[in-house]
Amino acid sequence: MSVSFHDFATDLKPALDAAFTEQLARLLGDTQPLHCWSGERLLTGGKKIRGTLLCLVATTLGGSLERAIPRAVAVELIHTATLIHDDFVDQHRVRRDEPAIWTLDGARRAVLLGDVIFSEAIRMMSETGREDGMIVSRAIAEVSRGACQEPLDPAALRERLVAGGMDATLYEKIIRLKTGVLFGAACQLGALAAGADDRLQQMWRRYGTDIGEAYQIADDLHDIEHALRTRSVTAGVLAPLAPALLCFACEIRPNLSEALRQESVVLEGEFMEQLRAAAVLMAGEKEKRVQAAVAGIAGDFPDDGLSFLAQRAPGDLIRMLDEGASVP
Repeated sequence: MSVSFHDFATDLKPALDAAFTEQLARLLGDTQPLHCWSGERLLTGGKKIRGTLLCLVATTLGGSLERAIPRAVAVELIHTATLIHDDFVDQHRVRRDEPAIWTLDGARRAVLLGDVIFSEAIRMMSETGREDGMIVSRAIAEVSRGACQEPLDPAALRERLVAGGMDATLYEKIIRLKTGVLFGAACQLGALAAGADDRLQQMWRRYGTDIGEAYQIADDLHDIEHALRTRSVTAGVLAPLAPALLCFACEIRPNLSEALRQESVVLEGEFMEQLRAAAVLMAGEKEKRVQAAVAGIAGDFPDDGLSFLAQRAPGDLIRMLDEGASVP
């Protein structure tokens, strides 16, 4: 019996990797054979955290991995498609220590590949069941809505801030849509795979959403902490962090607006102290989300190893990220 989420993920990974690679190869077909394409490792790599959570929820509720793994593959297909699109939109050239797909095969083919993978996830789950299809299609729509709300262009963002736009509530929306939604959908699908009723499905959906939001806060916090350590930050890094900074340090607006005028800025004085204050509050909010995930499932299950593991999982996952493990 696994004693940590990391152990559970390690034990499950060979089966989940094999199922994912097989489905992706079937999807791409003869037109893009994985074995001879330089993008293979990017598409099939990763720790598959969301799919692993799905399988943990399913087995905690007495379900089988046989029913859980196809659903986990669909969730990981959705996540893979979002990475392909995000890398092009954000102009990131590296993913998982490999060249981003758009740098290998061009932006057009990368975007189309992401679309094909999204479509395959919907098809798979629609054939599995109506509820499954509804859950994944809703997740794709909401993740896309979250991406649309992220500020990316420093100049446009500065104009918006100067005009008084962007309030503190935007960050809550972004972390829920961008990250929380897919974690939540994964955990709901895990409950569905185990035959759980709607009450349990919604309870586990909330569990996953809390974990996903904690993960996104932790990821954003890493960027802020890196800036504080190096005492410098670029406008390109600051722009997507703006919703978090305005949420946790609303008084930062004038300094943030000024910093966005420059390609990069040296951190010092009031601006640096405001960043530090935001980082402290974000660390606390991250922990609140972890505790909420655990509290949401407490007392509803027998005191066995899997229930204990499900209660450990939120903290274990965030610790994996905070300790430097790659959690894509």
